Amino acid sequence: MMRQFLEIKTANPDCLLFYRMGDFYELFFEDAETASRALGITLTTRGKHLGDDIPMCGVPVHAADDYLQRLIALGHRVAVCEQLEDPAEARKRGSKSVVRRDVVRLVTPGTLTEDNLLDSRRNNFLAALARTKAAGDDGFALAWADISTGEFGVAEAARLELPALIARVEPGELLVSDALYDDPALRNLLRETRAAVTPLPPAVFDSTSAERRLRDYFSVATLDGFGPLTRAETAAAGAVVSYVDRTQVGGRPPLSPPIRETRGAVMAIDPATRANLELVTTLSGDRRGSLAAAVDRTVTAAGGRELTRRLASPLTDHARIAARHEAVAWLVDNAALRRTVREVLRSAPDMARSRARIAVGRGGPRDLAAIRDGIAAAHALAGHLGEVPDAEGPDRLADIAGRLRAPQRAVHAELAAALVDAPPHLRRDGGFVKAGFAAELDQARDLRDESRKIVAGLQAKYQDDTGVRSLKIRHNNVLGYFVEVTAQHAGKLTAEPNSQTFFHRQTLASQMRFSTGELADLEGRIATAAERALALEMEIFDALVARVVADGEALDAASAALGELDVHAGFAELAVSRDYVRPVMSDDLAFDIHGGRHAVVEQALAGAGDGPFVANDCDLSPPQPGDGSEADGGRILLVTGPNMAGKSTFLRQNALIAVLAQAGSFVPAESARIGIVDRLFSRVGAADDLARGRSTFMVEMVETAAILNQAGPRSLVILDEIGRGTATFDGLSIAWATIEHLHDVNRCRSLFATHFHELTALSETQARLSNATVRVKEWKGDVVFLHEVVPGAADRSYGVQVAKLAGLPAAVVSRAREVLHKLEETDRNAGAAGIVDDLPLFASHVRRAAAPAAAAGSPSVLAERLAAVTPDDLTPLQALELLYELKALAANQAADPAGGREQR
Repeated sequence: MMRQFLEIKTANPDCLLFYRMGDFYELFFEDAETASRALGITLTTRGKHLGDDIPMCGVPVHAADDYLQRLIALGHRVAVCEQLEDPAEARKRGSKSVVRRDVVRLVTPGTLTEDNLLDSRRNNFLAALARTKAAGDDGFALAWADISTGEFGVAEAARLELPALIARVEPGELLVSDALYDDPALRNLLRETRAAVTPLPPAVFDSTSAERRLRDYFSVATLDGFGPLTRAETAAAGAVVSYVDRTQVGGRPPLSPPIRETRGAVMAIDPATRANLELVTTLSGDRRGSLAAAVDRTVTAAGGRELTRRLASPLTDHARIAARHEAVAWLVDNAALRRTVREVLRSAPDMARSRARIAVGRGGPRDLAAIRDGIAAAHALAGHLGEVPDAEGPDRLADIAGRLRAPQRAVHAELAAALVDAPPHLRRDGGFVKAGFAAELDQARDLRDESRKIVAGLQAKYQDDTGVRSLKIRHNNVLGYFVEVTAQHAGKLTAEPNSQTFFHRQTLASQMRFSTGELADLEGRIATAAERALALEMEIFDALVARVVADGEALDAASAALGELDVHAGFAELAVSRDYVRPVMSDDLAFDIHGGRHAVVEQALAGAGDGPFVANDCDLSPPQPGDGSEADGGRILLVTGPNMAGKSTFLRQNALIAVLAQAGSFVPAESARIGIVDRLFSRVGAADDLARGRSTFMVEMVETAAILNQAGPRSLVILDEIGRGTATFDGLSIAWATIEHLHDVNRCRSLFATHFHELTALSETQARLSNATVRVKEWKGDVVFLHEVVPGAADRSYGVQVAKLAGLPAAVVSRAREVLHKLEETDRNAGAAGIVDDLPLFASHVRRAAAPAAAAGSPSVLAERLAAVTPDDLTPLQALELLYELKALAANQAADPAGGREQR
């Protein structure tokens, strides 16, 4: 057995090997030690290898998914090795024969299909990154596929575009060639992605081989039907299907043909912006508190995934956005139909993932039931949408209705006739086929479940035939079933014609036992009834699976349509319940929001009972739109005001309004006119990256540099407190230059929040820059935040008041007020000497500045002593003594800066 394990392990060296032994998956050697630490399970031993104990640990087969989930989350890959034959078959080859085993599946972060290993409301993409060197930095392509739903996409990108593309797809696993994995230019990109990065041999990314693999996978003679794929796109897509083939070990998930995404089809959002705006998850990684959680009104898993996808990939095509808005608007206006649609959708299970599991042989009876119920819901919804006259309903809903009708009614009818209402999870449990569907199965079940009744009926029949009322049918482990009569009645069974039916088995002192051919046959059938019943159910299951697989494309189309309809209905429900409005989309540089609100904060305030959200206007449209020419450039709004007043909320809410609008949703505002945003940038909040040697300020500068180098006229840029992480004049200078660059070079629509009030003077020289401030009110020494954004500039930051609200000790707040008052009274050009006595904090600085020029120009005793020291020659004790000496010299010099040398 160990020889078999080592052979299989050698073929899968990069995986933990789950080796099936009866009801457990066992792990041995280093795998056992690794799994024991990762899972917190007991490490034992089994036998010896080369004289050493063999480490071993194991997990129950019935609980394996839970352990797999934990291992995958920790970045491990698992090879599942199953028994391929019954142990009884192995014993026929000899008592020491080993059961045949082999790997049936590789479990990796990007190839999961089990519901309990996946988030039902998010895709789990396997992605592959490929490059063709002939195209230089523009020769990259990314392909991504979700084998649990069948979705498959591909897009090309320049190197600078890769971070935004990978962040949007957010793959669970990213495949790269060894060359890319070792490329210094991509090291940071691969390290920053959240995906598990898997390097593969270059041959996997060969575009010629990839083309052949794609044709084979999709059974086509040419790839022309997939669109004009570049060589890099072909290589990436081919790597995906190659890896799927390898990990699924013969079971091919039903991937759709790769859909080529053209450049600029969706709003580009870089990783930092996604994190800052918390589109799908918060900074802590939770969904709660994100934009997706706030606007999610979907009621199906497919709808949840579609919503997440739309928020991650807002469209830039005006016509497609308008079609989505039209569908939402129609459902807003038709409340009765919207309620009906949402009620039917609640009964629709996750057909896509059930169909994928069925196709790769990991489906169960519940997956068939999900297909049954999903088809029923799809046909019901198609009927409701079909009741709307074509002239009244939007084209988008008509297209959805057509795809909902795609699955064959015959498939649904067969599934409904065959399956019980609530089948078990595993097919090996049996009991999922309805009574009456198959006569042979019913008979087998009757034998299995009602053998006593059958035997009693046969006993009554024999009593009538023989006239012996005391005749009994009994059972023991030696004879099995037998007919028993008393000795005085035995002659009736041995005489004609009964002797033709009954044959003698055993004679006892007072009884005689017989058997019959019918009883022997019944005994055999009863003994195998359970096995026969389960075997018949397996046959029925396989037939139903074949029907589902044959109708796969129609099922995929209906599943996608269910998700889209759910999102449209959810957006409509959101618009009605939260008073959202339909945005007016345009192809110019307009960005005019009246009464805009923050979708997440508004709901949080309502949930906490903290009062209504204060709505604000935001106009970033060109000051003189003229004909809408991009040459005019968008407006920059410079927002000043105190901390806690709501500047960051104001900035974020307008970015989120743009995302919602282009995702196809109505927006939280009184009105909104938005020119299509092609790229969204946000630099809000403070964070460091110490693992890479980056301070908070360095991270801020890196992100700001990316914005200034990439933003164009159609971009929307959100910047908050640029330059705050360094010295005041350095920070002010950087912020000043950044605004000028945004105005003169990028010419984009921008919101810029700052505490540098000096920047407001730029409005006099920058034609497209306007000032705005957040209103506050002082009351008895405290500050009241009104959260209203109005034209103008703030002249104070109210930092001390905010510090008081934060809970700083009263003595600290009081002292801060004194210091602030002194500083504000002191003329900037006079320096700090005039307040030294009142502000000891600045005393040492001022005293040094006030020292006589002669003393400043000559070397001090302290400096001379330090110059004479060679640190490498000092023992620890000498270093300590020198420290005391220097401290004393410093104290003397501080007491008499001019006479320090004479004192020495």
